[in-house]
Amino acid sequence: MTEKAIEKKKKNKYHKAKHFRRSTGDIIFDVINYTFYIAFTLTCIFPFYYLFINTISDNELVRKGQINFLPVGLNINNYLSLLQAKEVGQAFLVSAGRTLLGTALMVMASAFVGYLVTKQQMWHRKLWYRFLIITMYFNAGLIPWYLNMSMLGLTNTFWAYIIPGIVAPYNIILVKTYIESIPSELEESALIDGASTLVIFWKLIWPLSKPILATIAIFGAVGHWNSFQDSLILMQGAPSLYTLQHRLYLYLNQASNLAAMMNSGTSALSEVLQSSMLNTKVIKYTISMVSIIPILMVYPFMQKYFEKGIMMGAVKG
Repeated sequence: MTEKAIEKKKKNKYHKAKHFRRSTGDIIFDVINYTFYIAFTLTCIFPFYYLFINTISDNELVRKGQINFLPVGLNINNYLSLLQAKEVGQAFLVSAGRTLLGTALMVMASAFVGYLVTKQQMWHRKLWYRFLIITMYFNAGLIPWYLNMSMLGLTNTFWAYIIPGIVAPYNIILVKTYIESIPSELEESALIDGASTLVIFWKLIWPLSKPILATIAIFGAVGHWNSFQDSLILMQGAPSLYTLQHRLYLYLNQASNLAAMMNSGTSALSEVLQSSMLNTKVIKYTISMVSIIPILMVYPFMQKYFEKGIMMGAVKG
């Protein structure tokens, strides 16, 4: 068969496929599928959208609950005013600092320990690995944890946010499983070339483990950013070390208390409190948005690594 005949045959197949008519059932199935997933996506996005339009709308309309689908009376004064609040800015820096430093140290520790427990020559490797796993299932409780942190001198100090989270057993398991999927021949060839264990780790294992490291970095960053219980319990004597989530929690409590006073107080008192309630409600929405935006901005850049890492790191060999 000549080359022209082959090309003509391919074109005929292409045109047949192009003019292939789908059945009515296929079209109905696609319409239902697209409708469902579009509705589901909008349902997930709407709470964030609702918060956002309430932070850029007229504050009086927000207080009355008249902002539902579109912003009215656009203004960015809420965000500008929030930036001028010293305690909120300090809380943002504390949350950002613990997220960056805590995540970086956790990822490095998880990578290094996860690599070590894959080595057969590690002293009592199975014992240490099982010891790590046991800590996932046994917990002394809140009060012993607080007493332990207090005796270690980790109350009212920034390091209380960092040190307890450096060793994360679940993340170590994910890293170990992922590293075991890397062909051992790569390490053997590096050893033959004279590379040490540390050189193999930094030059070979670390670059190849980017997907799983990005995955645990997302886990760690979200955990640090959203955490407020340690701030609530351990930082009672250091308001300057409150996290952003802790500040949001305090504003939420303040808003609830003001609302209760308005419902049970006299009309004159209610009128006075309404102006305070206005500011509290707007600040509550604005801080919620400020606390959400950073994490939403991080995930898209990590998504390509996250999907690959969570699948390969979760497969037990």
